[in-house]
Amino acid sequence: MPDRPPKALPRRADYRYAVPITTRWADNDMYAHANNVVYYSWFDTVVARFLIGAGLVVPRQTAIVGVVVETCCRYHRPLGFPDEVTAMLRVARIGTTSVRYEIGIFRNAEETVSADGHFVHVYVDAETQSRPQPLPPAFRAALAPLVVASA
Repeated sequence: MPDRPPKALPRRADYRYAVPITTRWADNDMYAHANNVVYYSWFDTVVARFLIGAGLVVPRQTAIVGVVVETCCRYHRPLGFPDEVTAMLRVARIGTTSVRYEIGIFRNAEETVSADGHFVHVYVDAETQSRPQPLPPAFRAALAPLVVASA
């Protein structure tokens, strides 16, 4: 297999929405860095903060909810307490019933990601949580400013 040059890591400017997150002592694992499950919590936090802040999701009231059907996280550099984290969000694709959210996790004031990955939400009826539901026009309009071409 031929050697390929390393792919450039995403930078803050590649994302459209940011949420600062303070790490906690409990985030560290026995190796003194944030446990992998904590990264997924940060992913979930930035997506939820955007959706709630944009009025797209009102917990226990919204007619549709996003169910995670796919996730991925690539770890580039370790993070841990007492780092300050910025979770940043962009949207790679808006489908009929789904959205691919891409997340970058940044350490302190660093410009390149320490970790990056994605969530794919399929939106379903909130009551039955079974049938995929088309995204409403207001949902699409609120997500549109976050859309970027996926790298």
